[in-house]
Amino acid sequence: MKLSRPVSWFLLAFGVWSWVVWTTFVKNLWKDGSGLAFDDGKPTAYFWVHLTLAIVSFLLGTAIGLLGLRGVRAHRAADRDADGRKTASRETESV
Repeated sequence: MKLSRPVSWFLLAFGVWSWVVWTTFVKNLWKDGSGLAFDDGKPTAYFWVHLTLAIVSFLLGTAIGLLGLRGVRAHRAADRDADGRKTASRETESV
């Protein structure tokens, strides 16, 4: 399957965005002082559920971001190949 350039960039941006958002969320969850995440210093069910959500989101964000990165790299490689063919054809035409 070939991804379009905009879709590749979108997937890459989504992967980066996912890491930024969920890293911030986990930091805030860890520092929670409201009693939702920790009860007498022990993690609550709320903490474990949200930590699981964050881990799954990290994994999905990474996978989606890697798909986007592969798409962006493929488009860049195709652009370089096309530029190389144009240069080679110009050189043979001038001979």
